[in-house]
Amino acid sequence: MARQARQKSSTGIYHIMLRGIDGRNIFLDDEDKTVFIEKLLKAKEKAKFKVYAYCLMDNHVHLLIEENEEIGKSIKRITVGYVQWHNNKYGRTGHLFQNRYNSEVIETENYFITVLRYIHQNPVKAKMVNKMEDYLWSSYNQYSASYQNKSNYISTEIVNEYFTKQDTFEKYMNQTNQDECLEYRPVKKYTDEELRKKIIKEFKLNISEVGDLTPQERDRMIKTIYCNMRVSIRQLVRILGLGKSIIEKAIKNETRTMSNETIETSPCHTGLIH
Repeated sequence: MARQARQKSSTGIYHIMLRGIDGRNIFLDDEDKTVFIEKLLKAKEKAKFKVYAYCLMDNHVHLLIEENEEIGKSIKRITVGYVQWHNNKYGRTGHLFQNRYNSEVIETENYFITVLRYIHQNPVKAKMVNKMEDYLWSSYNQYSASYQNKSNYISTEIVNEYFTKQDTFEKYMNQTNQDECLEYRPVKKYTDEELRKKIIKEFKLNISEVGDLTPQERDRMIKTIYCNMRVSIRQLVRILGLGKSIIEKAIKNETRTMSNETIETSPCHTGLIH
């Protein structure tokens, strides 16, 4: 089956997530993270794209960038360079990153700053640090430097114009929220028969009757099963006997009400990036 074409951003700005293959760690020590940032900045200089934010976690990376060429070329340039270095260091071969990176378009200023906050809060929400400024492997401190007229290597102009003072920037970055932006949703493995039995047991549900529910009830049930059971859309299609488009639409409609382990994008688009 052909892959679905990626959505094209009218602003050229994308939120990108790179994941380790099979959930493995991409970075094993601080040197690894340092080298990845070097590869990112080298690719930036070559392709002339803008980096607005980044966060390097152990098994995945978040980037907020504006393309100057086809974005896939730049991502490949970053990952191939890093994988060659990583494999040589650790004496391994083969893939390190999941083949297809995740991406979402950034069309508005409001969503831009939402994604920026989400990226910077990743280490805090993962309980790796208590404060964003304590995490050395995100762009948060680069923004702090920009407000103090210190050198930095990311593009801060959108944020500096939006938040003219550092304290307002920090206040927004530290707001408690339920932001869900390309969040990684690990899929649990069940055989079809195991999943049928679990759905019947946990939801007291006659699976054959799901299609007879009203659209609202059906969508609510689909979302509940998807969220709680953490299974793939493909398996739900088989188990529930419904079309893929129905399953996807039900899940996407109210993504923000689901757990923070979904990978759908937030629909809060209300302004324009100039």
